[in-house]
Amino acid sequence: MDSDGIEKLIRPNLAGFTGYSASTSPDTLAGKVDVPLDSIIKMNANENPYGCSLKVLQALADCSHFHIYPDDGQQELRKLLAGYAGVDVESIVVGHGSNTLIDLIVRLFVGPGDEVINCVPTFDIYRFSTEICGGTVVNVKRDNDFAVDIPAVKKAINDKTRLIFLATPNNPSGNVMPRRDVVEIIETGAPVVVDEAYYEFSGETVMELTARYKNLMVLRSFSKWAGLAGLRVGYGVFPPKIAGYLMAIKIPHNVSVAAEVAVRASLADLDYLQGRIKDIVNERERLYGELQKLPWLKPYPSQANFIYCDVLKGSADALYKKLQKKGILVRYFDNPLLKNSIRISVGKPAHTNALMKALRELE
Repeated sequence: MDSDGIEKLIRPNLAGFTGYSASTSPDTLAGKVDVPLDSIIKMNANENPYGCSLKVLQALADCSHFHIYPDDGQQELRKLLAGYAGVDVESIVVGHGSNTLIDLIVRLFVGPGDEVINCVPTFDIYRFSTEICGGTVVNVKRDNDFAVDIPAVKKAINDKTRLIFLATPNNPSGNVMPRRDVVEIIETGAPVVVDEAYYEFSGETVMELTARYKNLMVLRSFSKWAGLAGLRVGYGVFPPKIAGYLMAIKIPHNVSVAAEVAVRASLADLDYLQGRIKDIVNERERLYGELQKLPWLKPYPSQANFIYCDVLKGSADALYKKLQKKGILVRYFDNPLLKNSIRISVGKPAHTNALMKALRELE
């Protein structure tokens, strides 16, 4: 069989599959921007502009066992994270970023013909993983302020429903679901995944409800608040039996030694990291206030580390490209649910100043 011939053996549901669109990386922009690459301001991927704790850098420099595989059972990591999250050790599963845990959960629950309820617009990985597994995505549209339509979600539940994904704070809108709404969906009995990747910036969580509801799963990430996006660490809290299944089906050694070292050092430096979280939250409020002064942008209130904006006048695509030319990267959206809009990650005060200067020049 020739190389072209094997294409017909691809799973039919993946033949026209649309992948996940990741943010632009500065090192791909050589010759395309008017500033040196090392001075590009990256406000497009919700990373922590302050980076990780200095204790992480020192611990990584001191580590002498990168040649040894990490503990596949994640024993130390699970104990550390159970202490941080306030849950039992057997409930914890750690992943190479929380997006790989989303993928694991979908693999565990979803097959061809099964349905996953997705409250759109939201994090596209829920759709991505469901379609890869051959499941059907049932989209329930949020309202104009991005609140979840609870009656519509409940109406969408049927005997084919395998998962309901709820992001809070939601990405890209930044709003938090009221606890009563989350509970109302959990009490349907369907398996519910609450994605709290931005929890540390909102301070609102349903984590303690995992002890009461056996159909609730909660995801968290170290990418944002702890500045470990490049090392890829996320974790989830699950009913213990579900955690056991996930540990069995995960790829062996799915969390690197470097990531283990970084988590340990981060949790040993919480005062520093919480101080940086306060800095980001304060800057988020300042950025929101500045964006409100521009009559051609409509920023939405956020409890995450980014702000979503409708572009009321002109093209969001043109704005995105002009900002990129000036060395400022933001996220651009233009699809049926996110029309002519941008999302701006919260940076340092100097980043806000540079962004606002550029926006006023482009006005």
